[in-house]
Amino acid sequence: MTVTSADRGVGPLLRAWRTRRRVSQLELALRADSSARHISFIETGRSRPSEEMVLRLAEHLEVPVRERNALLLAAGYAPRYRETPLDDPALDAVRTGMERLIQGYEPYPAIVVDARYDVLAANRGILMLLDGIPDHLLAPPLNAMRLTLHPEGLAPRIRNLREWRGHLLEQMRRQIALHRSEPLRALYEEVAAYPVPEEDDEGTDGEPAEPVAYFALPLRIEHAGRTLSFVSSISTFNTPMDVTVAELAIETLLPADPATVKYLQSMLP
Repeated sequence: MTVTSADRGVGPLLRAWRTRRRVSQLELALRADSSARHISFIETGRSRPSEEMVLRLAEHLEVPVRERNALLLAAGYAPRYRETPLDDPALDAVRTGMERLIQGYEPYPAIVVDARYDVLAANRGILMLLDGIPDHLLAPPLNAMRLTLHPEGLAPRIRNLREWRGHLLEQMRRQIALHRSEPLRALYEEVAAYPVPEEDDEGTDGEPAEPVAYFALPLRIEHAGRTLSFVSSISTFNTPMDVTVAELAIETLLPADPATVKYLQSMLP
């Protein structure tokens, strides 16, 4: 369920987005080529914004596409953005392009997820890391957060689990604040409750962990007795016009050291 409900009206919803973005009425008015008085009237319900104005304000407030539809409905207009199933022929180009992208990234891991972190596509690099995971965690719908943080998932293999877990939970909190999705909140509460070891396993493979000047927080994960190091990069579509496309994310794991590059190239030639 999203932020909106039919009985709230567009004014309070726009005010909530403006407050969340920490933008004053005057600043928003200047961005949208309007006046602070008009913005105030819209927020208090004294003025009904045009469809164009709703979309203009949503654009300047960086409102997600799904929530722009909610704003339009609250203002009495039809949704502007479709929500096309990913397997619809209309999205063949999107689906094919993503699959080619993650396959072309091999041997390095890459994955496609939706707004709930459900896995939509994965390449051989990801499948290699999932080797040995229990079947019940691999049953559809496959969820990236659950796979990573579950005590029977990847969590026991992550050498810097406390750091990586904190990064993922903060990422989820930002998404919840942006979308206010109940399914996402339920997932967050589930994975945040998973047990966490008191200490990470850095250096427990018999060799001290070598200091590395990482340029981003690394994911250090064990595979077949070796510790692999990655940094994560997330890509989304620019100016999407469909809710489904807007909520797609492609996560790629970039090897963070030469040893990881060499190992992956030997495993997945």
